[in-house]
Amino acid sequence: EACIAASTQPPVEGCVGAGTGAAVGKVFGIDRAMKGGIGTASVTVDGVTVGALVACNALGDVVDPETGRVIAGSRTPDGKALFDTRRSLLRGEGPKPLITGTNTTIGVVATDAVITKAQATRLATMSHDGLARSINPVHTMSDGDTMFMLGTGKSGKTLGMMTLGTMAAEVTAIAVVRAILAAQSVTAGGLHLPAARDM
Repeated sequence: EACIAASTQPPVEGCVGAGTGAAVGKVFGIDRAMKGGIGTASVTVDGVTVGALVACNALGDVVDPETGRVIAGSRTPDGKALFDTRRSLLRGEGPKPLITGTNTTIGVVATDAVITKAQATRLATMSHDGLARSINPVHTMSDGDTMFMLGTGKSGKTLGMMTLGTMAAEVTAIAVVRAILAAQSVTAGGLHLPAARDM
């Protein structure tokens, strides 16, 4: 079915596929979290494209790396405003007990550049810089944050690891933000997870 449904149209983002059950900002409890989702991004430099597909179900808040502003995450106890988890933890406010296995941001970065297996491994690592720019806290003991990397070699070119790694981190960060901005609020079983667009 997936092959038959394949398309060259831009993929749907937000609350679809792996983004359907995603939530972000769960450090102070799921009742104060917001809706996560799935997002995409790509960038082309000198005829080489790097793209990312990221499902954001992070324990931490999502931050716009361009502004440094929290755009989704833990909310105040009344649920009406963003709480800023990083600042709250640094003030000494402790997290709620965390349920393991309920948080992870997972994604894939792909390029049409010619890369080796070793380079793909390094680029996957470098793409985590994008997670660190857009999620805070990230890579916690309660997250399973994982990024994969693949290369098709279709362009027949390479730009060097510095440029490809920078591109991988950039598209990862943008895809996380797009996942959040495309998400829609959901209410189920007495739990309401507002979307960033509704705050």
